[in-house]
Order: sequence, then structure tokens, then C-alpha cells
Amino acid sequence: MSKGPRIPNLGGARAFVLHRPHPTVQAITRQLSAIGLETVGCWPELPAEALAADFVFFDADLGFDEQFPWAPGEAPMPLVALIGSEAPGRIEWALSHKADAQLLKPVGNAGVYSALLIARQSFEARKLLASEISSLRLRVAERQTIVRAVAALSKGAGDGRAYAQLRSLAMSWQISVEEAARRIVAMTEEEGGDDQSHRA
Repeated sequence: MSKGPRIPNLGGARAFVLHRPHPTVQAITRQLSAIGLETVGCWPELPAEALAADFVFFDADLGFDEQFPWAPGEAPMPLVALIGSEAPGRIEWALSHKADAQLLKPVGNAGVYSALLIARQSFEARKLLASEISSLRLRVAERQTIVRAVAALSKGAGDGRAYAQLRSLAMSWQISVEEAARRIVAMTEEEGGDDQSHRA
């Protein structure tokens, strides 16, 4: 049997609760304090220091984009949506902010701990996926650059010889093949620009 993810110790973490004064805030604060988190309540917007928070709980019922010091979907920490109304527009808005977990209102005496754990795991998985996508995009772009450099070097010769020439240039310049390809493409573009200016 494989081990699942370890339950993190949340003691000492800091959570902001973006919600108007309400018994919901009191219920969340009680649970967070029992878990060992420091809680900061705020309304109608998050202060700048919230950027250093470990978690943010936000009101999905009365929330709006300008409350956050980041663009929708770009929160630098796990978000927990506090949902009272199941109106499709409100749910859609919460999803646009990529809420990592949710708590249904009214909040009782339980639920905050599991919401924290789910939010943190979902946030970390989303960050890892975004990093992998970014890495793949970079690799695709580098391959396209290599293809362009090989095409520029071939000039009627075979692609195999042109690629060997690119590798040889990379070795002589003491840089990676990708960096050599970028240089070749840049030089080719400069030459192309010069030819056009001569023709003008």
C-alpha cells in the first residue's frame, strides 16, 4: 500500500478572512485558532500584507475582483471560497479566482481544517502543473528555434549536416545547442533585415 501525502503541521500559519463582520467570521476564527493559525479579518478588501498570507478565505457571495491585490486566478497562496448562495454567477466568479477549496455557509464548528488541507494540496498541485506546462512550452519553443537554425544553416545541404554544424558551433562557442540556435536565428533575422533595407 502506497503512502499518501503527509498531513502538514499548520500551526503558526497566517490566514486572512475577507468577509464582512458576521458570525461566519467568528466561527472560522475559532476553528483557525484551535488549529494554531493566526487570523486576520478584513473587509471590503485585502490589505497589501495579505500577499504574505498562508491562506485566504473569501466571501463568494459579495466578493468582487478589486478586493484582491492580484489578477483573477493568480493568487500566491491557497484560497478557500465561503459560499452561501449557489447562484451560478457567484459560483462562476469563485471559480474564476481558482478557489482551491470551499466552505458552505453558515459555517458551524467543523470543516475549516479539512478545507485548509484540501486547499493547500490543490494549490500545490496547480503550481506544479503550471510549472510543468511552462517547462514544456519552453522546450517546444527551443525545438522550434533549433529547427529554424538548422534550416538557416542547411542552405541546400542536408539537415543532418546542418545540425552537426550547429552542434559544432555550440561546442566552439562553449554554449548549449539551444543558445547557439538562438544566436543563429538572431543573426539570420538581422541579415534578412539588412537585405530588406538595401532593397528599399
